[in-house]
Amino acid sequence: MGKTRTLALALLAAITPLWPAGAEVPKVMASIQPIHSLVAAVMQGVGTPGLVVTGTQSEHTYALKPSDARALAAARVVVLVDENYETFLAKPLKGRDKLDVIALADLPGAHVLPTRKGGIWESDEDHHAHEAGGHDGHHHGAMDGHLWLDPANARLLVAAVADRLGELDPEHAETYQANADTTILKLSGLDMQVQAKLYPVMDKPFVVFHDAYQYFERRYNLSAAGSITVDPDRPPSVKRMAALRDRLKSLGSACVFREPQFPLRWSIPWRNRPARARACSIPRAPTSPPVRTTISS
Repeated sequence: MGKTRTLALALLAAITPLWPAGAEVPKVMASIQPIHSLVAAVMQGVGTPGLVVTGTQSEHTYALKPSDARALAAARVVVLVDENYETFLAKPLKGRDKLDVIALADLPGAHVLPTRKGGIWESDEDHHAHEAGGHDGHHHGAMDGHLWLDPANARLLVAAVADRLGELDPEHAETYQANADTTILKLSGLDMQVQAKLYPVMDKPFVVFHDAYQYFERRYNLSAAGSITVDPDRPPSVKRMAALRDRLKSLGSACVFREPQFPLRWSIPWRNRPARARACSIPRAPTSPPVRTTISS
């Protein structure tokens, strides 16, 4: 009996390495909340990605903390828009072996647009920006980093994350793919809903506080007339403010959107707008929103 048990244990020990052990879920870090939401949707039921820029902090001025550096050092996958957008990630990602970086701007088929000048946008400038925007995931020079506001770009990222995680973690590949399929379907449905809702106001001119919505405008053929500033952390010039006010007067009826997290003193066209210009505030996104809210709202 004892010899039989010893032989059985020996056989078990010999064949155990041949059985694949449960694979560890790759550690994933996302740069900013919109990217995190999409990655979290793909990983639902398997794991949760980490997030670098949390709360109400801005990626435009973010400084990496020691805890961020440690989390990035432990990550197997980092998902971001582009190192030229999340500049705080350029140094910690440089020269890393065994690190997969998924950059939305570099994905084949990604719609990438160059930055626009602040102030008044003329139709010829918009046309030039549209023509200069890459559609193959390759870009040169200054680009507009808000790529996720085009649902087509968001869908590309979801598919790319699912593919790569499936390669790194074959045990959960089917779950990643099923989650990606569901998320892409939701994004497509949301795309159609937004298009139908905005269609009646496509020709209504509006001005925004900072130029963060170019992809959204192009996707739905909206009539943006200008922005108060390009960089939300730098106050606009007096000359730009005067030009915007004159433009609002010439447009007659227009909408001026301000963002409540930025100083009101920078929103002079909002406060001293022409009488027929309607003032609106863009709601501030909730801190660390649930995935379902970010995708479906």
